[in-house]
Amino acid sequence: MEPSSFPVGMDVKSASLHHVSQAQLPLVSCPRGTIPILRNHIRDRISSKGIDEVVGKDKQQEEVGIKYQHDDIYGTRAIINVYEPKVKNHTKDLSATSIKIYNGSGREEAIVVGYSVSPSLSGDSFARFHVSWDDGLLKKPCYDHTCPGFVQVNHNVGLGGRIQPVSVYNGPQYVITVLMFKDPRTKNWWVVYGEENTPVGYWPSSLFTYIKDKGESAFWGGQVSGPTASTDSPQIGSGHFASEGYGKSAFIKNIQIIDKNNKFFNPDDNKALTGSSNSSKFTVDGYGIDKSGMHIYYGGPEYKKHDRRNGGKLSIY
Repeated sequence: MEPSSFPVGMDVKSASLHHVSQAQLPLVSCPRGTIPILRNHIRDRISSKGIDEVVGKDKQQEEVGIKYQHDDIYGTRAIINVYEPKVKNHTKDLSATSIKIYNGSGREEAIVVGYSVSPSLSGDSFARFHVSWDDGLLKKPCYDHTCPGFVQVNHNVGLGGRIQPVSVYNGPQYVITVLMFKDPRTKNWWVVYGEENTPVGYWPSSLFTYIKDKGESAFWGGQVSGPTASTDSPQIGSGHFASEGYGKSAFIKNIQIIDKNNKFFNPDDNKALTGSSNSSKFTVDGYGIDKSGMHIYYGGPEYKKHDRRNGGKLSIY
């Protein structure tokens, strides 16, 4: 099963100022009509309640990146630089980088795709591919297959799969390409992965009320969430401040939005806000827009009280 149509021009590959390689998800061969499900000794015991302990609305959160508001959003695509930020094993914290489509303030609906590191959820410290969403009814986030909603159609790509290889500080850089868009005919929200434009699955439009037809806002960047995400924060991105630049700080690039005609366009600079919920911990730098879309460096190390380098004043969350 595939979308009724793909966004116009999505097979065009844009140029890059730096050489990066695509990271890969493990591929498995499941019988037709079945899908791969990630299993390990910890995840088998995790329910949606366990997910809520990590990313629930009452947990501490910090965010850094680009917030985009007040537009009609029918999809977004981005290239995400993949690292494995350090998250303490004994906490229930999570560090993620993702793209997100949601509606305005006070409306609890969102769809998200990207990668995260969470020892408490996966049992390891690897970067893993995930989707998540909030339909506003369950009053808690849903993650991969922890609750009904996301319909996976690809029988080779597993949600929660480990992304390999990952970027090395001051070394080789690896990325993933991710896309979310609304099917013009069925109105379902699709997730597409990689340079090969592989459809992974979709959220039925019937799941939602406020983003049933379109989104109003988007976010591209990093997030930490959990019981100690603010007081003893995990790393975001490479674990280094954004000012260090390419090869040392994580980036998101080629950010584009899809309009009601199913066409890509570059975001309006006047509607984009860059910043951090706590600029003493996490920073942004190198923001700009070119013919390939928006781009930004983001991230930071785990919080040290004596270390306030490169801290800005902008806070948008």
